[in-house]
Amino acid sequence: MAALVVSSPRTLLLVNLSASKGAYFANPSYVQIHPTCIPVHGDKQSKLTLMSESLRNDGRIWVPKKIEDAKALQAGTKQGWEIPEEDRDYYLERRYPAFGNLVPRDVASRAAKERCDKGFGVNNTGLAVFLDFSESINRLGIDIIMQRYGNLFEMYEEITDVFPGDVANEINGVKYYKPMMIYPAIHYTMGGIWVDYELQTSIPGLFAIGECNFSDHGANRLGASALMQGLADGYFVLPYTIQNYLADQAVWPKVSTDLPEFAEAEKKVDAELDRLLNIKGKRSVDSIHKELGHIMWEYVGMGRTAEGLKTGLKKMHELEKEFDTNLFVPGTKEGLNIELDKAIHLRDFFTMGQLVAFDALSRNESCGGHFREEYQTEEGEAKRDDENYFYVGCWEYKGKGNEPELIKEPLEYEAIKVQTRNYKN
Repeated sequence: MAALVVSSPRTLLLVNLSASKGAYFANPSYVQIHPTCIPVHGDKQSKLTLMSESLRNDGRIWVPKKIEDAKALQAGTKQGWEIPEEDRDYYLERRYPAFGNLVPRDVASRAAKERCDKGFGVNNTGLAVFLDFSESINRLGIDIIMQRYGNLFEMYEEITDVFPGDVANEINGVKYYKPMMIYPAIHYTMGGIWVDYELQTSIPGLFAIGECNFSDHGANRLGASALMQGLADGYFVLPYTIQNYLADQAVWPKVSTDLPEFAEAEKKVDAELDRLLNIKGKRSVDSIHKELGHIMWEYVGMGRTAEGLKTGLKKMHELEKEFDTNLFVPGTKEGLNIELDKAIHLRDFFTMGQLVAFDALSRNESCGGHFREEYQTEEGEAKRDDENYFYVGCWEYKGKGNEPELIKEPLEYEAIKVQTRNYKN
């Protein structure tokens, strides 16, 4: 027999189920941060709104040069358009003159965090930078900019009540428009189920295709990349590989669902549903989920340290105990129960969150979507260690409460020269 795990909105449940049965999970610490999100404006948001990366084609990112201007912006006594050009720090253009505002997501995100951590954030929380279209509108005209980004401007206005195409000020004959405010947010993990070149996992007969596996693009859930990998795996790889496995299974008789293994699997699922429903605690799924999200962002987010990761793991273990002893799920397991569905996913989020932290703690370097603050250059760039960490980190589940086991798959490149990225020149 053969089984497939295919990319879908329910991929995480299948991925965690596969991992708990012995499938390796690869490179969980590589997490993509989206730099162009609408900043948090309260504690009632379920997630931050992602704005299109296309905005950085014409929008210029900046914060004030003077800390007193930043403090005035945070206090609401000054607006961004009141700050003259000479007092603006277009920090991406300053740091990366060759790429400017078009540097990759991880670089742009860390740069925004660094400026805000130094106190130069531009909203009342201090966790925002400006994305300004004044120069582009003055150069190209508002009609051209609206043709390119009109729907995004309208979406931003719908959420923030600010329209980036409105004139706000004029200094020395130059019109300044109301800028957007943006800040990085977690996007998706780039890790996924480990597969070999035939797309077979470490469980014989279980194949994983598309974004749920770690290979070409990883489980990054980006529209074009996810579509490309799904098409490539489904059209060009699997038809020529899964048959190699099936050819050896041709003599197998038809498997009946009356076998004891099926009954045992169903019994375990029922027992787990009963366990969650019978905890009868006082915490809602959403309240625990939100707390877990804060732990992940604070300790396993953009800038990681060994101390922070250990603290994050400790807090996750403590919160998981709270989940197991004080969770309240209303309703029954009969019919549709959204809260029970969310509880099942949250249970798996604990496993996934801890796995990301374990992998990040084991990888003493900075590389791409993984940034350890102890391992950076004097200029704050990622400092790779190819001598010691040139491998795919595969993790095997060892049961709840036990640390997963790391299996290393060495990376071998024959057609390309491996080198560190440089966006400064």
